[in-house]
Amino acid sequence: MFKNTRLNGCLDEIELGFVEREATPKLLMKLGIQLHLTGLSLSNTVSILEIFGVERARSTVHNWVHKADLQPESNWSPDHVAVDETVIQLNDEQYWLYAAVDPETNELLHTTLEPTTNKVIAHEFFAELREKHDVDGAVFLIDGSHSLKHACRRHSLDFRYEKHGNRNSVERVFREIKRRTTSFSNCFSNAEADTADDWLRSFAFAWNQLI
Repeated sequence: MFKNTRLNGCLDEIELGFVEREATPKLLMKLGIQLHLTGLSLSNTVSILEIFGVERARSTVHNWVHKADLQPESNWSPDHVAVDETVIQLNDEQYWLYAAVDPETNELLHTTLEPTTNKVIAHEFFAELREKHDVDGAVFLIDGSHSLKHACRRHSLDFRYEKHGNRNSVERVFREIKRRTTSFSNCFSNAEADTADDWLRSFAFAWNQLI
């Protein structure tokens, strides 16, 4: 279990600027968002809220998460960055998840969900990553992907092939992302890819708060 002080800090980071007319107390809305993003199913999250006398549908909690528009913090300066591209299943379709992780802290720096993989998309991912963080002096750990290597060269970034070492702990992060995305897909069988992309960024925010 996470310490109460850590959880309270996470709740403080969740902004509810989208709320105009909502009967649920904001603290419980924040709690529902945080519980779901840290691993609790929507059904179990709803059950927790019922303990406090609040009855809400699973879709309502999902909408809270989506509208909160949570994002990982920007302007980090990691020494190393592990980057991966992997296939995930969303409904009956396959998408490519691009993710960048600081291997020293296991914090997620950036994620994006794409319908395919190629050199252009890899280039755009690195461009977005460089806009968000100071990574030009970092060493990128690449897992043999030709498109990622090409993007590193195009952006004049230092990189090396590494399948183990610093990537061992990072692979746990990637596995957890895939597991949680599968859970998301099971709960929302008709969700659009853009919605899943937003949800992944919200998950990255919560992951970084609690690791």
